[in-house]
Amino acid sequence: MKFVYEEQIASQPEAVEAVLRRRVPALDPSRPLIFAGLGTSLHAARVAAAWAGPPRAQAFDAHELALRLPIPREAQVVVVTHGGKGPFAAAVLSKAREAGARTIAVIGEHAPPLAADEIVRTCPAERAETHTVSYLTALAALGRMLGIDLSQAPRLLRETLALPAPVEAAHALAGCDRLLVTGFGLDAITASEAALKLKEATFQWAEGMAVEQALHGPHAAFQAGMGAIVIPPARDDAGRTAALKEVCGKRGVAVVEPRFPPCDEPLRPLVLAVPLQRLAAEIARLNGGDPDRSRI
Repeated sequence: MKFVYEEQIASQPEAVEAVLRRRVPALDPSRPLIFAGLGTSLHAARVAAAWAGPPRAQAFDAHELALRLPIPREAQVVVVTHGGKGPFAAAVLSKAREAGARTIAVIGEHAPPLAADEIVRTCPAERAETHTVSYLTALAALGRMLGIDLSQAPRLLRETLALPAPVEAAHALAGCDRLLVTGFGLDAITASEAALKLKEATFQWAEGMAVEQALHGPHAAFQAGMGAIVIPPARDDAGRTAALKEVCGKRGVAVVEPRFPPCDEPLRPLVLAVPLQRLAAEIARLNGGDPDRSRI
């Protein structure tokens, strides 16, 4: 059984390439940056804030930012939303305009225009309810706005898609009652996005977190019957990923690692997303999930 979701995954190199060719507004390095979104869009916002780096940039849940957090006049506020229909993206932009901040909306091609100083379009409406293309194209747009060199992303995405499907890893995890996804640095954000895809696509509970966080308390709940997707670190993490794998082994937790081509660390959020998206599809095929109609 082939999912529409998988067709969407396969379309991502071309979709990202199209965004990289478009004009996008540049963000002013001298002014504070606030990125906001919900769900997958929040994960894209978090990657953008990490690319820009603290203390210049922060990422917030759009719900929180709209209702309880201040927006300074000198800020640049970038709201990420694929469909643009929820109330909180518009509320953040309205609040930012009232504060006198610069506003930018990163939205899907099909979405109604939001009231922002500038609008950046990403991709057409996704046909599968578990979104993939909108995440990578939002990252591409945000990276370009920040001046991140993503020119190698389409090639790396094609190389990743050319790798064998993660069928063996899916068999190891499909029967698990809970899944943990971990990573270090930028990969911790990718872990959170992967956990969301797994929940939407497979209907299994999954949680994404930083590898060190997994070793501070959560490891007490590790037990046989669980599964873990452990992202190998891009740089020295003081042996903490290896320590986590050792704890998982002692507790009977099944461990798999995604396969992907080597790439520079800033490119990993785009490249790593693909094997994890594909893994969600393979698990869904085995356990009766459905990424096309994900119970949203």
